[in-house]
Amino acid sequence: MKVDNSQVVREVDPRSFRDLLSLLVLVAVLVVGLVLYAWPHLELRQTGMATERMNREKERLIEQNRKLRLEKAALENLRRVEAIATRELGMATPAPERVIVVERPEAPAEDARLARAAAVVPKGEAKPAREKP
Repeated sequence: MKVDNSQVVREVDPRSFRDLLSLLVLVAVLVVGLVLYAWPHLELRQTGMATERMNREKERLIEQNRKLRLEKAALENLRRVEAIATRELGMATPAPERVIVVERPEAPAEDARLARAAAVVPKGEAKPAREKP
């Protein structure tokens, strides 16, 4: 004999919905708790790795600074510069008669008055009156 179940209406058990909802809330609470527990540890680990990376970079820069200071000191050594100029570049010290010394003029004193060049005036024209201080 065949049973026709097409007319049967299934009722939803209200207890099963509450059980499912409570299970989802419990899982959500556990996940949030796990994240809140693990997050600071992960941040501490990343901060430690960044600190190590920065310390290595600092040591590398200190070593590079030391090398650059040594190179600067070597380049500032005038005897070394002169030796390179004569040996590698073929330069020589000029003869004394070919040496030209260029000096900067001294600045005049603050209360000094400078002479001006006289203006050339064509014949027949009057010279401008001299200014008096």
